[in-house]
Amino acid sequence: MIDRLEKEVDMLERHLKVLRMVIESEPIGIVKMSNETGYPHHKVRYSLRVLEEENLIEPSSQGAITTERTEEFISELDEKIEETIDTLQSMKLDEASEVEG
Repeated sequence: MIDRLEKEVDMLERHLKVLRMVIESEPIGIVKMSNETGYPHHKVRYSLRVLEEENLIEPSSQGAITTERTEEFISELDEKIEETIDTLQSMKLDEASEVEG
């Protein structure tokens, strides 16, 4: 169960790194992103597809570019991450046993 969570967090981290590269260097292509991040082409391509499905980027003839939705997503990201951290903290069993004990 935890292994799946770790894999999801790793994938989310990769997606966000790819998004950050698009924001900072748009337009940018798969080869350059792969070379700069060290991620294989297929993983960069998958992250780009996910980001495109979320309407955070779109393809152009020169490479990936941001969309109107990107800025809104970025402005909400820290809050969403903090909410997730709080949820994960509340799930810790050692804290629950301390409260009961």
